[in-house]
Amino acid sequence: MHALVTSPKSRGPFKGLLSGLAAMLAVVIGSGFPVAAQQPGNAELPVMFDARERLPRPDLSNVLRVRALTTVDFPPFSFLDQTGRLTGFHVDFIREICAELKIEAKCQIQAVPFADLEPTLEKAGAELVLAGVAVTPDLRQKFSFSRPYLLLPARFAVGKKIGLTGHASVALSGRPVGVVAGTVHEAMLKGFFPKVQARPFETPDAMLDALKQGSVDAVFADGLRLPFWVASEASGGCCTLFDGPYMSQRYLGEGLSAMFRHNDTALPAAFDSAVAALARNGRLQEIYLRYFPNGLY
Repeated sequence: MHALVTSPKSRGPFKGLLSGLAAMLAVVIGSGFPVAAQQPGNAELPVMFDARERLPRPDLSNVLRVRALTTVDFPPFSFLDQTGRLTGFHVDFIREICAELKIEAKCQIQAVPFADLEPTLEKAGAELVLAGVAVTPDLRQKFSFSRPYLLLPARFAVGKKIGLTGHASVALSGRPVGVVAGTVHEAMLKGFFPKVQARPFETPDAMLDALKQGSVDAVFADGLRLPFWVASEASGGCCTLFDGPYMSQRYLGEGLSAMFRHNDTALPAAFDSAVAALARNGRLQEIYLRYFPNGLY
């Protein structure tokens, strides 16, 4: 893992891939097959909590209910399966959190449009949001956040025909690398790989088509969705993941966190305590591998 977390508030340059990804996940999870034929990687989660740390767990006996908001358009974190049932990493994750806190009877999970997450939480229509909202200074003025529980990387994909080996910083030096214009990935590519020839594209489809056609040697993009495209029929088997993954708090944010109302102190602390416990007992790793069987890292 390189010492170089995507914060996916924006459904990013890969918004057009989400519906197809959700459909593919619904089929393979329902059939009991691996989610995607990603390039083999480290299936271990990066350590987000010190195993020796025992976080305080507030008393939640006076909490009447815990309503968690998510969306249906963020696979594999939350999406509808073949039967129309809400599923995904975040759905299983919050259920496990509630079980760890022994508040299952009080827990509810509701899917709303992404644009409705913040106003619903702000108006006390829910107790937390678990939907990949980016942590920003402005949002910290309005809401509280848990500790990050998952980091999301950026990745390179390269054309198989050029047969690259070694580290990307050397192998891609002087080569044309596609990236979606105006994104954090463009800024990150130029910041960490100044010797590549960055080729901005207006849309992810245009960038990926250029990679398939060979007009760029590689692309640099979201490490969650790029592996699914590489493994899909849409890529035509043209390409493979290369080197990486790359993570940078400066460019990609702090990682995935739960968002709570600003005046709520008990639930965020309880959430962090439960996540730390799940990390220690292996349950967080089990949920992670359920939806990322080959790992992100």
